[in-house]
Amino acid sequence: MRLIANISMLFMELPLAERLAAAQQAGFEAVEIQFPEAGDIAALQAAAGNTGLPITLINVPRGPGDAVGLAALPGQEQAFRAAVATCAAHAEALGVRKVNVLAGRPAPGADLALCRQVLKDNLLHTADVMEKIGVQVMVEPVNPMDVPGFFLTGLRPALELLTELSHPNLALQFDFYHMARTEPDLCAAIAQAGQHIGHVQFADTEGRHEPGTGNIAFAAAFAALHRTGYDDDVSAEYNPAGPTMDGLGWITDFKRMIT
Repeated sequence: MRLIANISMLFMELPLAERLAAAQQAGFEAVEIQFPEAGDIAALQAAAGNTGLPITLINVPRGPGDAVGLAALPGQEQAFRAAVATCAAHAEALGVRKVNVLAGRPAPGADLALCRQVLKDNLLHTADVMEKIGVQVMVEPVNPMDVPGFFLTGLRPALELLTELSHPNLALQFDFYHMARTEPDLCAAIAQAGQHIGHVQFADTEGRHEPGTGNIAFAAAFAALHRTGYDDDVSAEYNPAGPTMDGLGWITDFKRMIT
């Protein structure tokens, strides 16, 4: 496995493109970015070239204002397809290998069966678009305590969705933090997700800060992840409790755990 940094949350003391050099200095082997803007692309390309640090993953744009995704929102199909087109262009420009889709927060009273069908259709569309450019698509369940009203919460609904769609270019984005908040046993959840896992992120519970500030038994979680056969990126996606560089004492142990 390879340890990477989500620079939309880490190193926020610096401008976005400068965070790649900081991540390299800290010992990360690649980065991911949640929602790069068109105006960021040239600087990110230059920073990736200068540091040799790949940009692994970006998200499909989440929508305007406080939106947390568009993929499960009836009536927003055209907006979602436009977001996918933008994401595909950015993915090609940045050389990413993966993109993540956020289901979003349907309006109160929305027809949940219709939302689920819209999500399925939108995931298939995204998987087809991204397959043409060699990019794998993730879908991420998000815990409802942090994001009330989010459509896709918990492991079981996500796995049922992936099983029904059965698309070779769709996989699960498994975030230890979200799963630790919705599942009774994180290691059992990792085993259950198994071969569906296409990308891993982590933060500690409950504050979503760096490892060691909460309750997750990371050594056991990574041992469970090893048993699934997963051998790809694991991303630090947390809110630093202080300056990012001051809270990186966990990295040495993590590199040993994931080897």
